[in-house]
Amino acid sequence: MQVLILGSGVIGTTMAYYLAKAGHEVTVVDRQPGPALETSYANAGEVSPGYSAPWAGPGVPVKAVKWMLMHHSPLVIKPMLDPAMWRWGLAMLRNCTEARYGINKGRMVRLAEYSRDCLKQLRADTGIQYDDRTQGTLQLFRTQKQLDSVGKDVDVLKQYGVPYQVLAGDAYLQYEPALAQVKHKFVGALRLPADETGDCFKFTQTLATMAEALGVKFRFGVNIQGIDCEGDRVTGVRTDAGVLTGDKIILALGSYSPQLLKPIGIKIPVYPVKGFSITVPITDATMAPESTIMDETHKVAVTRLGDRIRVGGTAQLSGYDLALDASRQKTLNHVVTDLFPKGGDVSKAEFWTGLRPMTPDGTPILGETRYSNLYLSTGHGTLGWTMAAGTGRVMADLISGRQPDISMEGLTVARYS
Repeated sequence: MQVLILGSGVIGTTMAYYLAKAGHEVTVVDRQPGPALETSYANAGEVSPGYSAPWAGPGVPVKAVKWMLMHHSPLVIKPMLDPAMWRWGLAMLRNCTEARYGINKGRMVRLAEYSRDCLKQLRADTGIQYDDRTQGTLQLFRTQKQLDSVGKDVDVLKQYGVPYQVLAGDAYLQYEPALAQVKHKFVGALRLPADETGDCFKFTQTLATMAEALGVKFRFGVNIQGIDCEGDRVTGVRTDAGVLTGDKIILALGSYSPQLLKPIGIKIPVYPVKGFSITVPITDATMAPESTIMDETHKVAVTRLGDRIRVGGTAQLSGYDLALDASRQKTLNHVVTDLFPKGGDVSKAEFWTGLRPMTPDGTPILGETRYSNLYLSTGHGTLGWTMAAGTGRVMADLISGRQPDISMEGLTVARYS
């Protein structure tokens, strides 16, 4: 079967690999000159199934106001006359209940846990290397209130059999000894020992080469202009290199997916949430993180990637703006120097921004649409790297007519109808 994939980020590339392994003829199209050059380029580096959770939850509206008033704010909203942003925001508010949080987190953890298992198997099958580590995630709490409120997350982790440790006091130092010099700042932590880390860009670039060896064709520098339909089928994808066709077409364009779908009558609540990162060279390995630390107060992740520290976070609602904001870099600099003051040289940091494709309930949108040959794989938000391998495997199974290993309940666009 001929499969056309729109988008060569970590999601599109991973799907291409699994589809080629399943025996399909695969073509991947992207406007960039290579794979993983947009949102997948410099994310936080976490492969964190245990930390998979929707941003919408009980108490979040009140927290959001407090966050915006912080000096180093994890949330920035730039008011715009953009109806899509306000609709998305209202839909997110409707998901800020105890019941919806449990349902949404359960769906996300289901896919993320499966994805971690697929990634392990992929490493075993291919020997792929990407500065990967398997030493877990440590969520640090600066206040007792934060530590005490971890119960609802633990309940979901128990439900899905996700290993965890609640660490009071400075018990976390056995996993992150470099934090000893700042231990007075924290009251405890939640450790997710099965979580992993790695460079998403390196992974995607390497996997693209492996996919090419399996026959996948990558067409870079091609701008996608629109989708043509007739009846219940897509008849072609218009590009500046001509009309492209396929027996099956998978749209994996992240934040730009709604723009292509709206003209053909498919509305999905995916909106770009701008994130930032810095990549800092390590100056003292003993004073740097061992794995990933999530600072719960600032909502910033600090991850070790080989001889570098990746610091990623903040959420900015400002449409499709890709301008770098110096104030966001100051926040990232503050967090990494607050946690690991002797670990890296922030004066040599590489500053980056990307658009996370967020749904209001946090769960990605996978699978079939009203058009019999058009499939979606978008809306992964901050968890595209975490969910990539599982998404690739699920989509390959669906295209091949096989039942995926996990339930698709709540993962398709049907949940919005």
